[in-house]
Amino acid sequence: MNKDLFIKELKKINIDLNKDQLEKLDKFYNLLIKWNEKINLTTIINKEDVYLKHFYDSLTLIKTIDLNQNLRVLDIGTGAGFPGIVLKIVFPNLKITLLDSLQKRITYLNEIIKELELTDVETICMRAEEYTIKVREQYDLVVARAVSQLRILIEISFACVKVGGYFVAMKASVSTELDEANSTIYKLGGEIVQIKEFQLPIENSQRTLIKIKKKEITSKKYPRKFSQIKNFPKKTKNFGK
Repeated sequence: MNKDLFIKELKKINIDLNKDQLEKLDKFYNLLIKWNEKINLTTIINKEDVYLKHFYDSLTLIKTIDLNQNLRVLDIGTGAGFPGIVLKIVFPNLKITLLDSLQKRITYLNEIIKELELTDVETICMRAEEYTIKVREQYDLVVARAVSQLRILIEISFACVKVGGYFVAMKASVSTELDEANSTIYKLGGEIVQIKEFQLPIENSQRTLIKIKKKEITSKKYPRKFSQIKNFPKKTKNFGK
């Protein structure tokens, strides 16, 4: 996806980029490639592929959430900064927390934030299930892109969504994951309100956004220890509220 097509396709989903945003995305790409030589961030390094599979893909979140609001957002397992850094560049109104369990990626993200002069962005080095316990019901939106199975994602992160807020999982195809996740979502106080399926431009690869609303406070019993979460439902039969 060259830059002209990137701009054109974003306009179709009601995103208009200004010169400063385009320059920051270019700078982000260059920094990503530079750091990717030091630490493993992504196998996608061709510029047109990054613009399609990372930049554009991150911004498809707008298909299910109005990102022009003043939202406090948590990006679970942000990795190289997707979608969090891209969202911040394009929607500076967002207050974003980038969560990752590896310190080397946090070091990289701090450098990105500094070089791009981004504000209202914080980085946290911690496992999601540990961080969730500390910040229960604090975020308007929690998002995770290409991270773990849906049922696991929900339990390790849903408690930190505010009542009335949303969790959005950004995935490829999830048909086999939804059946397993449904009971978990319900027991943690959530409800699936939208499943948005679409294809990326050019390559037509499948993408799915699962939007889950927080309807009630999550029991303090959750999240459980990761070993328990991982083994459900195979070994854990009693998963009540």
